[in-house]
Amino acid sequence: MKREVDYSWRLAELMAAHGMHNSTDLIPRLAERGIQLSRPQVYRVVHQRPERVSLQLMAALCDILGCGVEDLVTVTATDVRRRKTASGTTPPAPNVVELNKSVRPRRARVITDDH
Repeated sequence: MKREVDYSWRLAELMAAHGMHNSTDLIPRLAERGIQLSRPQVYRVVHQRPERVSLQLMAALCDILGCGVEDLVTVTATDVRRRKTASGTTPPAPNVVELNKSVRPRRARVITDDH
């Protein structure tokens, strides 16, 4: 069975719980742990959901916040069930119109002004 996996990034929430309300509060703490990031990079890590994060950065964030990786990233996984029709095929997407032989466009009739 196919599964859909998603995650939520909770860094801003954990920072607020520790009294850090600005993303720039992380810059010196990361530097103490050997992580050099620019202000825009730190802002993106805090306020946007990152696609890729180095393990060194994850370890430093966990050390700064006194938490585990499971506190920073919440993973959700659900089963994806395919609905099948009576014929055994999957139905088309809701925004796709299935054209079969019974549905045909009507021929346009061009009318000129002088009939």
